[in-house]
Amino acid sequence: QVQLVESGGGLVQPGGSLRLSCAASVNIFTIYTMGWYRQAPGKERELVAAITSGSKTNYADSVKGRFTISADNAKNTVSLQMNSLKPEDTAVYYCNAVRDGMLYWGKGTLVTISS
Repeated sequence: QVQLVESGGGLVQPGGSLRLSCAASVNIFTIYTMGWYRQAPGKERELVAAITSGSKTNYADSVKGRFTISADNAKNTVSLQMNSLKPEDTAVYYCNAVRDGMLYWGKGTLVTISS
């Protein structure tokens, strides 16, 4: 069983930055992939960024060059640094983990980009 707790969401103006964190209840060395997904109102949940246990990363085209995913193995956390935020980045952001063939989700954190 893996529990994931997100933090760091909030309201920020366009062009601003936010840093989301996801704390895992297990050593993240044991997790194959961790990622961030988001779901905007009326839209499907989509992958934002992911990182494997081997530190391979991938990003949605819409966030490349603006968002950076990273893992802190000592703290068992995965973070998402979000820069140059746009109104279309507004969504609930969910942390995700794949471990031993099981999929786990956090409860989400709301990110609102508005002036």
